[in-house]
Amino acid sequence: MTSLPPITTHTLVAAAGEHYVLARLSLDGYIAALAPRGVPTFDIVVTDINGAHLFAVQVKARLKKGGDNGWPMNVKHERIDSKNLFYFFVDFSVGVKVVPTTFIVPAAIVAKAVRVCHELWLKRLGKGGRAHVDSDMRKLRPDYSDYLRDDCPAEYQSGWLDPYKEAWDSLPR
Repeated sequence: MTSLPPITTHTLVAAAGEHYVLARLSLDGYIAALAPRGVPTFDIVVTDINGAHLFAVQVKARLKKGGDNGWPMNVKHERIDSKNLFYFFVDFSVGVKVVPTTFIVPAAIVAKAVRVCHELWLKRLGKGGRAHVDSDMRKLRPDYSDYLRDDCPAEYQSGWLDPYKEAWDSLPR
């Protein structure tokens, strides 16, 4: 008999984020359902009551903010720019008994931010003047200026995610 992997805090936070987004979408009049496990690009499929506006959702949830206040991403997110995909960045860091903050960002915006800021980071020298080593890991940050310092484009400095905060009305109707 094969044993199941332990449920980790990360797994529970991810599930909580997905279910929170499902509940909000349902309360806003959408038909929303979890995608089958293993779908590589999205977690939730959504349509309006008439089936006229179909879109997909990738949920990124966090319980505690790291030092950079960002959400972990991957190199694959640099290439996902479908006009029918939205990322929902759910922030539970204020506590689980409080409504979380959600940033709803179109995939093309996420792809560009992750790609551009990672490329700029690779061009910067690291500690001791050494070149940074590339990997598949990325972060979506609400402020890239600490990360990129003087090389940070104005469009990714503090507040750049503000237009997407609680942007539930930006979804297709």
